[in-house]
Amino acid sequence: MRLIVKEHPKVIDPSELLRPEPDFAQKNISKFRDYTIDENDPLKEQVRYTYRLMHKNQTVDFVKKCHENWLKFDHANMTVREALEKLNDLVDESDPDNDLPNIIHAFQTAERARVEFPEYDWLHLTGLIHDLGKIMAFYGEPQWAVVGDTFVVGCKWTDNIVYRDESFNENPDGYNPKYNTKYGMYSPNIGLENIMMSWGHDEYMYRVLKHNNSTLPEQALNIIRYHSFYPWHTSNDYEHLMIPEDNETKQWVLRFNRYDLYTKSSIIPDLDALWPYYQSLIDKYIPGIIEW
Repeated sequence: MRLIVKEHPKVIDPSELLRPEPDFAQKNISKFRDYTIDENDPLKEQVRYTYRLMHKNQTVDFVKKCHENWLKFDHANMTVREALEKLNDLVDESDPDNDLPNIIHAFQTAERARVEFPEYDWLHLTGLIHDLGKIMAFYGEPQWAVVGDTFVVGCKWTDNIVYRDESFNENPDGYNPKYNTKYGMYSPNIGLENIMMSWGHDEYMYRVLKHNNSTLPEQALNIIRYHSFYPWHTSNDYEHLMIPEDNETKQWVLRFNRYDLYTKSSIIPDLDALWPYYQSLIDKYIPGIIEW
């Protein structure tokens, strides 16, 4: 039986997200998620190119094909630790804030959650594994279908998607009347559970955990599923598709976003010293070999 945590998260004051404590990062808050265009900056151009491919190719049909491929869970059998260690070799091509291997970011996020909520061990583990779906990149999936911000497919793209003005021009769904209106293939207030997200590590890891009967609470699963859904949780897009229960999910995701985004820095945690604690959480919530 899956644990459901009854505590309600504190309602987030949006200004908190703009005023993280100084030790959240070693750079000014305005420097995070900088998607300005600078053709002379190789990192920014790499990020922009990744999003251009994502927004060109992420259609309803493409996402359906990804579901058919990945939700068979027949790509690998390994423990959570083995999957995490694969992230040593992955640098996210969509991330303007970080050029370190993803496993470093995993521990940075987990440790910040542990400091703020020491009593919620499930939240610490959520921080550790939130990006673990990125292992798809090692099994043939291009990074534009693995990393980056997510958005809803099957309806009009909202204004707060990064590079929105220039990057969707070649996506055929934008010219399909079934998909290019405010509601597209959905009905008002259908709920996040019933919409189709662009394919990436969020949705994949959520499905992996469900498939393998993880005992993480529903809040943890939803954090993983929607943590990259920035147009929704940070810009308040897609409210016309929400149901009241989605508001609590948003509060948990906003809280988690502080650990995910503002911990990206050059300070590298001692992974060897931290492994025993996090292995105990893996054994508690996602034990043994799991299907990917």
